Amino acid sequence: MKRMVLEIGMGTDIRGTDYTKAAVRALRDALWHNSLSVTAALGLPIDSMKVEVIIGVPKPELVDTAQVLAILPHGSGTCVAVEGGLEIANAAGDGSTVMATAAAVVWLDIPEEVV
Repeated sequence: MKRMVLEIGMGTDIRGTDYTKAAVRALRDALWHNSLSVTAALGLPIDSMKVEVIIGVPKPELVDTAQVLAILPHGSGTCVAVEGGLEIANAAGDGSTVMATAAAVVWLDIPEEVV
C-alpha cells in the first residue's frame, strides 16, 4: 500500500455540542474540496482506495466513528477519534461550540508494473 493523498478539514457544531456532527462536517470539509483522479490515472477502480480517517476532538469517546465513515463516497476506511480540536463554552455557560479537525489519508495498492 502506498500513501497517495492527505486531505485535511475542520467542522463545527455551533450550538449543540454534538461531537459526531462536528466530526462529520470536518471530514466533509476535507473530502469535498477535492476530486481525486489518481485511481483513474493508475487504471485502478475508484473503490480500491483505503481511507484512514483521524478525527481530533476534545472528547474522542463522544464521536460515533461509524457515522463519520458513512460519508465516504468511495473506497473503504477506518476511523479513529483522538484528542484535539476545541470546545468553547457559550456566554451563558449552558452550552458549547465544538470544533473538530479531520485528516483523511488515502492509500492505494499499486501493482509493481505501475511503479
